[in-house]
Amino acid sequence: MLFRLARPLIDLVFPVACAGCGREGGVVCGQCAEGLERLAAPYCRVCAAPGVSGLCQWCRRFPRGFDSLRSPFRFEGAVRDSVHRLKYKGERAAAGPLAGLMVGYLRRNGVAVDAVVPAPLHPLRMRGRGYNQSALLAWGIGKGLGLPVREDLLVRIRNPRPQVETRTQQERRDNVAGNFVCAGGAGGLAVLLVDDVATTGSTLSECGLALKGAGALGVYALTLAREG
Repeated sequence: MLFRLARPLIDLVFPVACAGCGREGGVVCGQCAEGLERLAAPYCRVCAAPGVSGLCQWCRRFPRGFDSLRSPFRFEGAVRDSVHRLKYKGERAAAGPLAGLMVGYLRRNGVAVDAVVPAPLHPLRMRGRGYNQSALLAWGIGKGLGLPVREDLLVRIRNPRPQVETRTQQERRDNVAGNFVCAGGAGGLAVLLVDDVATTGSTLSECGLALKGAGALGVYALTLAREG
């Protein structure tokens, strides 16, 4: 608890250094942001798997729970470093600038949605980390676009091993199957579903299934970065 209270003060005393050039002032400075590796076509039209024209093999075999998944950047270099700092090193100050990059992408490429919904953590993992990095990004996006953030819609009811410990796409899919339920209130909504990184899209697909099962009209997933 002491760490959770002290971290914002630490960020003020020791300003965040750019993950690209190391200069103080932000997790990714403006100059380095221009040079980030963007996710460019071709990519799967549903899950944004890089290097695929049309539909990837996985999306042909298993319909996704989301209508589309998009990511501004590839998960490498300064983007990878900044996500690791936000997710594993307690640098919550990184969330605002990273959400700003996502807002910029949405303004250029976004779809009409009613609410922003973060991918939830299981309560045990939430207690261990102290915060949900996806929720921090979602709140930044909601503020930037003037959209409500609905942390109450999705609940994670299982706490399987972390996805980074799985080895194959099938393992990732099996690991998150049935993990999420919608707590209600999704009926008639078009939802922007937010997470930090997509590897196969399995977690976001399960979240989308829960939301659509509760009546959401559309689920459009957005992550800062895409692996692959």
